[in-house]
Parts: sequence; C-alpha cells; structure tokens
Amino acid sequence: MKIIAEIGTSHGGDLIKAKELIDLSIESGADFVKFQWVYASEILHPKTGFVNLPTGKIPLYDRFKELEVKPDFFAECLDYTHKKGAEFLCSPFGLRSLEELISIKPDAIKIASPELNHIPLLKKLAEYRRTNDIPVIVSSGVSKLSDIEEALSILGRKNLTLLHCITSYPAPEEEYNLRLIPNLSAIFGVPCGVSDHSLDPILVPSITAAVGGTVIEKHITISKETDGLDDPVALTGEQFSVMSHCVHQCDAAFRQYGEKAAAYILNQLKDEYGERIEKILGTGVKELAEAEKANYGRTNRSLHFMRKMKKGEIISKNDIGVLRTEKELSVGLHPGFLDKVIGSKVNRDIQDGEGVQLDFLSFQL
Repeated sequence: MKIIAEIGTSHGGDLIKAKELIDLSIESGADFVKFQWVYASEILHPKTGFVNLPTGKIPLYDRFKELEVKPDFFAECLDYTHKKGAEFLCSPFGLRSLEELISIKPDAIKIASPELNHIPLLKKLAEYRRTNDIPVIVSSGVSKLSDIEEALSILGRKNLTLLHCITSYPAPEEEYNLRLIPNLSAIFGVPCGVSDHSLDPILVPSITAAVGGTVIEKHITISKETDGLDDPVALTGEQFSVMSHCVHQCDAAFRQYGEKAAAYILNQLKDEYGERIEKILGTGVKELAEAEKANYGRTNRSLHFMRKMKKGEIISKNDIGVLRTEKELSVGLHPGFLDKVIGSKVNRDIQDGEGVQLDFLSFQL
C-alpha cells in the first residue's frame, strides 16, 4: 500500500520549508510527497469572494495568488525528493500548470477532486498519456458515479488509481463509507484508495487498508498552528508516523490473509472504537457525503464569464473561464458545454464573473 504525504501549498513559497516538509514526509513513512502547482487565475475568478484569516478578511483570489511560485521551485523539490529516495507527485489546476508540470517529468500526476470535471484539463492530460503512460491518481470527492465515469472515459484506466474522498475540511470519519473502496474498484476496474481529510491518524487509514485499499493520502504539516491553507486538518510528523505504521501492519495482514485478516482488524478496531467503525464502513453505495453536499457544483468546475459583456456580443475563447465557483458567484454550466458556448451570442448584458447559463445565449445556426 502506497502512502502519499500531501504537502500541498503549506511550504508558503519557502524552498527551505518545502525541503523540511519533504524530509518530514519521508521520515514519517511516505512513499510519495505531493505538491500543488497553483496559479490563482486557473482556479478562481477575482470576484469569487473572501476568506477570513487571522490577519483579517481578504479576497480568496489574493490568497491563492500568494501561493504561486516559479516552475524552478518545483523542479528543485522534485530533485530533492528523488535524492531522498521518494517519488514526486503534484496536482495541476489548469492547462498552464499541467504543461509546466509535465516539463519537469514528475513520477505521477494527481487530479484533485474539484478538477474531476475540468474537461479541457483532462483532455490535455489524456493527450499526453497517449505518448507517455505516466501514472495518474484521481480524487473523487464531491462527485457522483457519472462524474467519475466521464473523467475516466477521457483519461483512460491504464496506470490509473482512483481515490475515494470527502470534500470537507475536516471530513467526519463516520461519513467515509469505506465499503465503497472495493465497490469502486470493481465498477471501474482500477485500484482504489482514499484521500483522507479526517483528523484521526488511525481510523480511516487503517480501515482503508483492511478493506483492500491501495493508497492512502494525508496532509502533513510541521505544525497545525502555521498558516498553510490545510495545516489545521494536516497530521504532524509524529501523527503521520503512527498512521504509516498502522497502515503497513493492516496492509501486510490483508495481503497475507485476505478477508480473515480484514475481519480480525475490524473487530480489533470495534473493540476500541465501538459502533463508530460500522458507521465509517458505511453502506458501500456511492453518494455525496452529508458534509460535502453543499459543495457540489461550487467546488467543482463550471463556466464563468471573464469580463462584462453587452447584449449581442459574440463569446470568444478568452471570455470564458473553467473555474471553481466557491464563495459568492453563481454556478455556471458544466465544462462539457465549453465548445458550444464559444461562438454563441449573449442575449443580455453580462456581469464579470457570472456563471454561464444556456438561457443567456443565442446560438449561431
């Protein structure tokens, strides 16, 4: 079973801190260290809303701008990771970050849950995979079965791992529905694991191993008190080491003894945690978790206008963004409509950032 330490953006653009996090990840049992290649304009519209920080309320877009670094930052992190004996994994969030990520030759590419329906990104990655079969890991938080099916139909299933996930920070352990792991693997014919945003270092990771998961991903931090976006839900090095130990024990037992080992592990956990274990196992039916239902459509990608437009104007490629709606803007059309939207006319005045809707458009015949 592979373990991914999600460093994300908690380095804050500081290369020394990034290397400290890489060291911490590997010392704590990670096989992969993972980063996020952020350009704010690939993720959000400037008018998406605000985020509350200890220093005050600032635009969420500006917060993401602070997380941008140059490509040579990641190239240095990749080289350092390899020297330390681990593999480098990274999430792109748009076409620019994907192209730059590909240029440094990562060991694998991760598609984060909000990008599961970023159709242009998936198509570009699929195009690359036709000549370079790079491993791809796909998270499936805040998604339905149809969303996963569409993404995998574009990316292909060869050398691909699917991660079950709940898009909530933190995610309640009792909503993880981990019986879903073998079911998703059977439905889509790919290995399946979990991207875990819960706070407990043992429960979800250990049960994931006990039901046959192949990957566990957890955020890691030097301190939960630092200002990284995900630091409050990340594990410290000590917690991550405990998780790695438990996961490897459960995984080794499952590989050797199969269902008998799984039953034994789950019974041991039930002795300690009681009825919580059955709740964490869930029904095995794929559905949105209660904690993430309100995020569906807002953290996923949709089409947004990138400028004010006057009635009768024709929409060009640069007029539309494939973005997360997030805080305040209206949700737009699914990115699958992008090619149909470009070249159409707007039939009313449009506000900058507004979500694209079919009834705003007049199509050319």
